[in-house]
Amino acid sequence: MKQTRRFKRVSIAKPIKKISKPNDRDSATGICQRSKSATKPEIHSVPTLDEIKIMPREFFEMDALDLAPRLLGKLLRRDDVVLQITEVEAYRPNDSACHARFGITPRTAPVFGQGGHAYVYLCYGLHTMLNVVADKQGVGAAVLIRSCAPVTGLKTIQQRRGQITEKPVLLTGPGKVGQALGISTDWSNHPLYTPGGLELLDGPEPDKILIGPRVGIEYALPEHVNALWRFAIAGTPWISAPKNTLRPL
Repeated sequence: MKQTRRFKRVSIAKPIKKISKPNDRDSATGICQRSKSATKPEIHSVPTLDEIKIMPREFFEMDALDLAPRLLGKLLRRDDVVLQITEVEAYRPNDSACHARFGITPRTAPVFGQGGHAYVYLCYGLHTMLNVVADKQGVGAAVLIRSCAPVTGLKTIQQRRGQITEKPVLLTGPGKVGQALGISTDWSNHPLYTPGGLELLDGPEPDKILIGPRVGIEYALPEHVNALWRFAIAGTPWISAPKNTLRPL
Protein backbone atom coordinates (compact mmCIF):
# COMPACT_ATOMS: atom_id res chain seq x y z
CA MET A 1 0.00 0.00 0.00
CA LYS A 2 1.45 3.36 -0.96
CA GLN A 3 2.43 5.95 1.63
CA THR A 4 -0.20 8.65 1.92
CA ARG A 5 0.67 12.30 1.97
CA ARG A 6 0.08 14.40 5.07
CA PHE A 7 -2.52 17.14 4.89
CA LYS A 8 -3.12 20.28 6.87
CA ARG A 9 -6.16 20.30 9.11
CA VAL A 10 -8.60 23.06 8.47
CA SER A 11 -11.44 24.56 10.44
CA ILE A 12 -14.90 23.59 9.26
CA ALA A 13 -17.13 26.18 7.68
CA LYS A 14 -20.89 26.52 8.09
CA PRO A 15 -22.74 23.59 6.52
CA ILE A 16 -23.18 23.07 2.80
CA LYS A 17 -22.30 26.21 1.00
CA LYS A 18 -19.83 26.15 -1.84
CA ILE A 19 -16.46 24.48 -1.74
CA SER A 20 -13.64 26.90 -1.17
CA LYS A 21 -10.47 26.89 -3.22
CA PRO A 22 -7.18 26.59 -1.32
CA ASN A 23 -4.38 29.09 -1.93
CA ASP A 24 -2.15 26.37 -3.38
CA ARG A 25 -3.88 23.84 -5.64
CA ASP A 26 -1.12 21.31 -4.92
CA SER A 27 -1.42 21.65 -1.18
CA ALA A 28 -3.75 19.42 0.79
CA THR A 29 -6.35 19.93 3.43
CA GLY A 30 -7.68 17.94 6.34
CA ILE A 31 -10.48 15.46 5.87
CA CYS A 32 -13.49 14.90 8.07
CA GLN A 33 -12.05 16.50 11.21
CA ARG A 34 -14.50 16.99 14.07
CA SER A 35 -15.92 20.51 14.26
CA LYS A 36 -16.75 22.40 17.41
CA SER A 37 -20.42 21.52 16.99
CA ALA A 38 -20.91 17.78 16.69
CA THR A 39 -24.27 18.37 15.00
CA LYS A 40 -22.83 20.22 12.03
CA PRO A 41 -21.86 18.27 8.91
CA GLU A 42 -18.16 18.75 8.23
CA ILE A 43 -17.63 20.38 4.87
CA HIS A 44 -14.16 19.89 3.52
CA SER A 45 -11.92 22.47 1.88
CA VAL A 46 -11.00 21.07 -1.53
CA PRO A 47 -10.58 22.63 -5.00
CA THR A 48 -13.78 23.76 -6.68
CA LEU A 49 -15.75 20.93 -8.29
CA ASP A 50 -15.16 22.35 -11.76
CA GLU A 51 -11.42 21.89 -11.22
CA ILE A 52 -11.53 18.35 -9.83
CA LYS A 53 -10.86 15.62 -12.37
CA ILE A 54 -12.85 12.43 -12.84
CA MET A 55 -10.67 9.45 -11.99
CA PRO A 56 -9.58 7.63 -15.15
CA ARG A 57 -10.43 4.01 -15.88
CA GLU A 58 -6.84 2.94 -15.22
CA PHE A 59 -7.12 4.08 -11.59
CA PHE A 60 -9.54 1.24 -10.83
CA GLU A 61 -7.55 -1.55 -12.48
CA MET A 62 -5.89 -2.93 -9.36
CA ASP A 63 -6.57 -5.48 -6.65
CA ALA A 64 -9.62 -4.49 -4.58
CA LEU A 65 -7.46 -4.58 -1.45
CA ASP A 66 -5.21 -1.89 -2.96
CA LEU A 67 -8.07 0.14 -4.43
CA ALA A 68 -10.11 0.29 -1.21
CA PRO A 69 -7.84 2.62 0.82
CA ARG A 70 -7.18 4.72 -2.27
CA LEU A 71 -10.90 5.45 -2.55
CA LEU A 72 -10.92 7.15 0.87
CA GLY A 73 -11.23 10.91 0.38
CA LYS A 74 -12.43 10.56 -3.20
CA LEU A 75 -15.74 12.17 -4.20
CA LEU A 76 -18.94 10.71 -5.57
CA ARG A 77 -21.08 13.11 -7.59
CA ARG A 78 -24.62 12.76 -8.89
CA ASP A 79 -26.69 15.81 -9.76
CA ASP A 80 -26.21 18.43 -7.03
CA VAL A 81 -25.06 15.86 -4.46
CA VAL A 82 -21.36 15.38 -3.79
CA LEU A 83 -20.22 12.96 -1.11
CA GLN A 84 -16.73 12.29 0.19
CA ILE A 85 -15.95 8.62 0.78
CA THR A 86 -15.00 7.95 4.41
CA GLU A 87 -15.35 4.17 4.81
CA VAL A 88 -15.04 1.19 2.45
CA GLU A 89 -14.66 -2.60 2.37
CA ALA A 90 -12.70 -4.71 -0.13
CA TYR A 91 -14.16 -7.87 -1.69
CA ARG A 92 -11.78 -10.06 -3.68
CA PRO A 93 -11.76 -13.13 -5.94
CA ASN A 94 -11.93 -16.43 -4.00
CA ASP A 95 -13.38 -14.44 -1.10
CA SER A 96 -16.22 -16.36 0.57
CA ALA A 97 -17.92 -13.03 1.36
CA CYS A 98 -17.75 -11.71 -2.22
CA HIS A 99 -20.72 -12.00 -4.56
CA ALA A 100 -18.33 -13.33 -7.19
CA ARG A 101 -18.49 -16.65 -5.33
CA PHE A 102 -21.87 -17.24 -7.01
CA GLY A 103 -20.30 -17.01 -10.46
CA ILE A 104 -21.68 -14.88 -13.27
CA THR A 105 -25.43 -14.36 -12.91
CA PRO A 106 -27.71 -11.54 -14.11
CA ARG A 107 -27.24 -9.92 -10.68
CA THR A 108 -23.47 -10.42 -10.26
CA ALA A 109 -22.32 -9.93 -13.86
CA PRO A 110 -21.14 -6.32 -13.22
CA VAL A 111 -18.68 -7.57 -10.55
CA PHE A 112 -16.85 -9.43 -13.33
CA GLY A 113 -16.85 -6.38 -15.59
CA GLN A 114 -14.26 -3.70 -16.23
CA GLY A 115 -12.79 -1.94 -13.20
CA GLY A 116 -14.34 1.48 -12.63
CA HIS A 117 -17.95 0.44 -13.16
CA ALA A 118 -20.61 0.52 -10.48
CA TYR A 119 -22.04 -2.66 -9.01
CA VAL A 120 -25.35 -1.89 -7.30
CA TYR A 121 -27.46 -4.49 -5.55
CA LEU A 122 -30.31 -4.66 -3.06
CA CYS A 123 -29.59 -5.94 0.44
CA TYR A 124 -32.61 -7.70 2.00
CA GLY A 125 -34.61 -6.27 -0.88
CA LEU A 126 -34.50 -2.82 0.74
CA HIS A 127 -31.07 -1.20 0.85
CA THR A 128 -29.29 -0.05 -2.31
CA MET A 129 -25.59 -0.89 -1.95
CA LEU A 130 -23.03 0.88 -4.14
CA ASN A 131 -19.80 -0.92 -4.99
CA VAL A 132 -16.89 0.17 -7.18
CA VAL A 133 -15.72 -2.69 -9.42
CA ALA A 134 -11.98 -3.29 -9.11
CA ASP A 135 -9.28 -4.90 -11.23
CA LYS A 136 -9.55 -6.08 -14.82
CA GLN A 137 -12.51 -7.58 -16.61
CA GLY A 138 -13.30 -11.12 -15.56
CA VAL A 139 -11.59 -10.96 -12.15
CA GLY A 140 -14.67 -10.55 -9.95
CA ALA A 141 -13.78 -7.97 -7.27
CA ALA A 142 -15.27 -4.77 -5.88
CA VAL A 143 -15.12 -2.21 -3.08
CA LEU A 144 -18.26 -1.50 -1.06
CA ILE A 145 -18.85 2.16 -0.15
CA ARG A 146 -19.89 1.93 3.51
CA SER A 147 -20.02 5.59 4.58
CA CYS A 148 -19.59 9.12 3.25
CA ALA A 149 -19.58 12.73 4.42
CA PRO A 150 -21.62 15.47 2.69
CA VAL A 151 -19.86 18.06 0.54
CA THR A 152 -22.76 19.62 -1.37
CA GLY A 153 -26.49 19.00 -1.76
CA LEU A 154 -27.46 18.59 1.90
CA LYS A 155 -31.14 19.37 1.28
CA THR A 156 -31.36 16.83 -1.52
CA ILE A 157 -29.60 14.25 0.66
CA GLN A 158 -32.06 14.88 3.50
CA GLN A 159 -35.05 14.63 1.17
CA ARG A 160 -33.85 11.38 -0.36
CA ARG A 161 -33.07 9.95 3.06
CA GLY A 162 -36.32 11.19 4.57
CA GLN A 163 -34.32 12.41 7.53
CA ILE A 164 -33.83 16.10 8.34
CA THR A 165 -30.59 15.96 10.27
CA GLU A 166 -27.02 17.11 9.88
CA LYS A 167 -25.56 14.37 12.06
CA PRO A 168 -23.40 11.50 10.76
CA VAL A 169 -26.36 9.11 11.01
CA LEU A 170 -27.42 10.65 7.69
CA LEU A 171 -24.68 8.86 5.70
CA THR A 172 -23.04 6.23 7.91
CA GLY A 173 -24.06 2.95 6.34
CA PRO A 174 -23.97 1.63 2.76
CA GLY A 175 -27.74 1.66 2.29
CA LYS A 176 -27.82 5.31 3.36
CA VAL A 177 -25.18 6.22 0.79
CA GLY A 178 -27.14 4.59 -2.02
CA GLN A 179 -30.33 6.32 -0.91
CA ALA A 180 -28.61 9.73 -0.63
CA LEU A 181 -27.31 9.40 -4.18
CA GLY A 182 -30.76 8.44 -5.42
CA ILE A 183 -29.54 5.34 -7.27
CA SER A 184 -31.17 1.98 -7.96
CA THR A 185 -29.95 -1.31 -9.38
CA ASP A 186 -30.42 0.28 -12.81
CA TRP A 187 -27.11 2.03 -12.13
CA SER A 188 -25.26 -1.28 -11.94
CA ASN A 189 -22.54 -1.44 -14.63
CA HIS A 190 -22.51 2.36 -15.01
CA PRO A 191 -18.95 3.65 -15.76
CA LEU A 192 -17.84 5.95 -12.94
CA TYR A 193 -14.98 7.36 -15.05
CA THR A 194 -17.16 9.06 -17.68
CA PRO A 195 -18.79 12.50 -17.31
CA GLY A 196 -22.47 12.60 -16.45
CA GLY A 197 -24.68 10.50 -14.26
CA LEU A 198 -22.70 9.07 -11.37
CA GLU A 199 -19.02 10.05 -11.27
CA LEU A 200 -16.03 9.33 -9.06
CA LEU A 201 -13.84 12.40 -8.66
CA ASP A 202 -10.37 12.90 -7.24
CA GLY A 203 -10.08 14.11 -3.66
CA PRO A 204 -7.49 14.68 -0.93
CA GLU A 205 -5.86 11.64 0.63
CA PRO A 206 -6.51 11.10 4.34
CA ASP A 207 -3.82 11.82 6.88
CA LYS A 208 -4.43 8.57 8.76
CA ILE A 209 -6.40 5.40 8.04
CA LEU A 210 -8.15 2.87 10.27
CA ILE A 211 -8.51 -0.83 9.41
CA GLY A 212 -10.63 -3.65 10.75
CA PRO A 213 -12.70 -6.71 9.82
CA ARG A 214 -15.66 -6.30 7.52
CA VAL A 215 -19.20 -6.00 8.82
CA GLY A 216 -22.03 -8.53 8.60
CA ILE A 217 -20.22 -11.42 6.90
CA GLU A 218 -20.55 -14.08 9.61
CA TYR A 219 -21.51 -16.60 6.91
CA ALA A 220 -18.01 -16.44 5.36
CA LEU A 221 -14.99 -18.61 6.12
CA PRO A 222 -13.10 -17.65 9.31
CA GLU A 223 -10.06 -16.33 7.43
CA HIS A 224 -12.31 -13.97 5.49
CA VAL A 225 -14.41 -12.96 8.51
CA ASN A 226 -11.21 -11.96 10.33
CA ALA A 227 -9.45 -10.34 7.36
CA LEU A 228 -8.74 -6.63 7.94
CA TRP A 229 -10.30 -5.49 4.70
CA ARG A 230 -12.39 -2.61 6.07
CA PHE A 231 -10.82 0.87 5.77
CA ALA A 232 -11.92 4.23 7.20
CA ILE A 233 -10.60 7.75 7.58
CA ALA A 234 -9.26 8.29 11.08
CA GLY A 235 -10.64 11.16 13.14
CA THR A 236 -14.03 11.46 11.45
CA PRO A 237 -17.45 10.75 12.98
CA TRP A 238 -18.73 9.76 9.51
CA ILE A 239 -18.08 6.03 10.05
CA SER A 240 -20.67 3.30 10.48
CA ALA A 241 -20.94 0.93 13.43
CA PRO A 242 -19.17 -0.94 14.85
CA LYS A 243 -16.29 1.46 15.39
CA ASN A 244 -14.58 -0.46 18.18
CA THR A 245 -13.26 -3.07 15.73
CA LEU A 246 -11.19 -0.46 13.87
CA ARG A 247 -7.56 0.30 14.68
CA PRO A 248 -4.83 2.51 13.15
CA LEU A 249 -3.14 1.18 10.03
